[in-house]
Amino acid sequence: MPSPYRAIFAAPGTLGFSAAGFFGRMPLAMMGIGVVTMVSQMTGRYGLAGALSATLAMAAAVMGPQVSRMVDRYGQRRVLRPVTLVAAAAVAGLLVCAQQRLPDWTLFVFAAGAGCVPSMGSMVRARWAAIYRGSGRQLHTAYSWESIVDEVCFIFGPIVSIGLSTAWFPEAGPLVAGVFLVTGVFWLTSQRATEPAPHPKEHHTGGSALRSPGLQVLVTAFVATGAIFGAVDVVTVAFAEERGHKAAASLVLAVYALGSCLAGAVFGLVHLRGKPSTRWLVGVCAMAVSMIPLQLAGSLPFLAVALFVAGLAIAPTMVTTMALVEQHVPRTQLTEGMTWTSTGLAVGVALGSSAAGWVVDASGAGAGYVVPVVAGALAAAVAFLGYRRLAEPVTSEVATGGRGEDDRHLRTDDEHVA
Repeated sequence: MPSPYRAIFAAPGTLGFSAAGFFGRMPLAMMGIGVVTMVSQMTGRYGLAGALSATLAMAAAVMGPQVSRMVDRYGQRRVLRPVTLVAAAAVAGLLVCAQQRLPDWTLFVFAAGAGCVPSMGSMVRARWAAIYRGSGRQLHTAYSWESIVDEVCFIFGPIVSIGLSTAWFPEAGPLVAGVFLVTGVFWLTSQRATEPAPHPKEHHTGGSALRSPGLQVLVTAFVATGAIFGAVDVVTVAFAEERGHKAAASLVLAVYALGSCLAGAVFGLVHLRGKPSTRWLVGVCAMAVSMIPLQLAGSLPFLAVALFVAGLAIAPTMVTTMALVEQHVPRTQLTEGMTWTSTGLAVGVALGSSAAGWVVDASGAGAGYVVPVVAGALAAAVAFLGYRRLAEPVTSEVATGGRGEDDRHLRTDDEHVA
């Protein structure tokens, strides 16, 4: 492991909560694509499969920030365990309804419940922020590490989920995803020493973290970015099936995540200068442009190469996003602020997977790759229009979360990523 990454794990407990976060985040990569694979195998209806995946994502989008807001106030252990048990019970109900061929509406009811999962990436990043607050270089490396973990999940998650559902039984992918969720959450919340201290209601400035103009830009852009991811997942499964190699979709999607993983690893080693807002704008535009070559895909190998290149822009953009969230959201609402970006992605995944599913049903997989191109263009437009909000200096009240002058140095323009 390169020395900057080795250095961040010198703090006690960091390896344990990062490992727990890995298991807890696997369902993020497994559940949606697992449901798509399960339903498409059972019914052959990609429209239904995409709509169910969208329901999962939308439920996570609605509930995620509320769960994180409670975490900021009451602590991770008190909130995450009961919420996770509810989500796990809903996953079990979804699988039973699918296996018993119950009416479609029952699938949507349990899919909505299964979407009530905590944002594990935000929980782990909040622990890193608590440990390395004020140490911008280490925090940049820590966020880069967690971005690598995210992408490793997206490398192996689809492979495991699609592989289990195609080689074992259709419900196997979502089932194993549920097991990972419970394991990760209970392991993470058993580690009390690194759990961030809760901020009681009286410490909050009032209202949602989404009141921040900068966070509004990030979340809106991430809706379009999530649509890219959701559409690529659904269309790639259909594309591989049309060519008689449905199981290969997991490998192609793993290559997409591998590109992001490698870029994130390098990004964490680089000592960067300049405004994070400018780097974020460039990253969003790069993701948008990288969707264009997918229109030319005529084979799985070509598609894999195109997605690998597209993946190179993802992790650096996500890391920079976390630095911007820290700059534009009060400390007492940091977990909620980070979760709002995940919410934007979840809403986008819902819209993108649903739209892609209907396009595939109507016109075939080749036409489906138009959806991520449109989504990328929208993301770039939002990034350009909102750039000034992100580049503006943050007021001291927002920067310190109402905690006083002694914390103001934590929000300088570039210390978090330089």
